[in-house]
Amino acid sequence: MLFRQLEYLVALSRERHFARAAQTCHVSQPALSEAIRKLEDELDVPLVRRGRKYEGLTPEGERIVVWAQRILADRDALRDEVGALRTGLSGRMRIGSVPTASGAVSLLTGPFCAAHPLVTVEVMADLQSVDILRQVQNFEIDAGITYLHGDLPEGVRAVPLYEERHVLLTTAAESAAQGPAVTWADASRLPLCLLTGTMLGRRTVDGIFAEAGLRPSPRIETDSVGTLFAHVRTGQWASVVPHAWLHVFGVPQGMRAVPLIEPARTVPVGLVTSAREPGSVMARALTDVARRTDVAAALERLPRER
Repeated sequence: MLFRQLEYLVALSRERHFARAAQTCHVSQPALSEAIRKLEDELDVPLVRRGRKYEGLTPEGERIVVWAQRILADRDALRDEVGALRTGLSGRMRIGSVPTASGAVSLLTGPFCAAHPLVTVEVMADLQSVDILRQVQNFEIDAGITYLHGDLPEGVRAVPLYEERHVLLTTAAESAAQGPAVTWADASRLPLCLLTGTMLGRRTVDGIFAEAGLRPSPRIETDSVGTLFAHVRTGQWASVVPHAWLHVFGVPQGMRAVPLIEPARTVPVGLVTSAREPGSVMARALTDVARRTDVAAALERLPRER
């Protein structure tokens, strides 16, 4: 059994298409298919349901993929560990983030890269919380930044970073924005643009509205917090955004960001990594940075205050 065969099987499980899996592995489709066939012969079990096209993995194949992901993760962790002992940490670290928390990622990647100059970082900032937890468990990413409410799945550990709260983002001329705070009821009566309903950040906002007996009807929905800011800038819309994004954009000229109350709610956000030992040396190093960094305090400083 070769690592290459396991890599091909994992790629096929991820891509669910022989040609795409071969392309991601930089081999021909026949080479990938033959390697997986040899793996089936070695293990003496069918791994792939074959027809005129790819029809999925067999139950045995699904189980073998889990083992393959673990074996490949351990191989990569061993390489990183040996490299770190020899020349310092090097290689590529993969971080996933829910969109609403992606503005806080730089507060960790900055000090991390300063401490480990030979490491490059890939940030995927448009993942859903469930995808982040799955990819951490499957060793597809080294770490994730996501919401921590509810129980974490087995095999995942977390480092709390900050408490997400929401502000009403609107034009400075909007009467509802003139006071020191605004109620969720007042916000619900404005022409709103919000995140899409499939995103956990939007479901969190809907849950708070529902707690106040409200059900907003946004005219515009998007999967981008930056797009929310852009729409509010036109003067036609208001939005509910996480306060962490004010650390990135500040409060643009002609706009106001007002705390939302009645009810005042926060949601914990944290760094999640695999709890498997010894685990990824990259994840351990990022966790050390997260524990030393006061992310919550940094998010309170707006750009103009620096």
